[in-house]
Amino acid sequence: MALGLLLVGAATAIATVALHQIWWGFVLAFAATFVTAFALPPGWWTRLAFVVGWAVMVGWLTLPRDEGDYLVSSDLAGYSLLGLGLVLVMFGVATLPRPRMRS
Repeated sequence: MALGLLLVGAATAIATVALHQIWWGFVLAFAATFVTAFALPPGWWTRLAFVVGWAVMVGWLTLPRDEGDYLVSSDLAGYSLLGLGLVLVMFGVATLPRPRMRS
């Protein structure tokens, strides 16, 4: 299940990067990302797997390409996308279940 959610997170990130320059595309990608993350149950192998897949793919797509250009530009839309990634990672980590005390 975790591997599948990693792949779903990566696919969602690819769609987010592809649409982030269009205002309605960014809103749609933002909504799809957070609705999916919120709908998944909190846990290491569920919600956090989706979040990690999303964040790793966005991080990989922000690296410069061989031609010297970038997929994520340094404008408001690009920085908003990176901010979305930080908020998503904080949400995934903050909602992890608390460890159980052994008795």
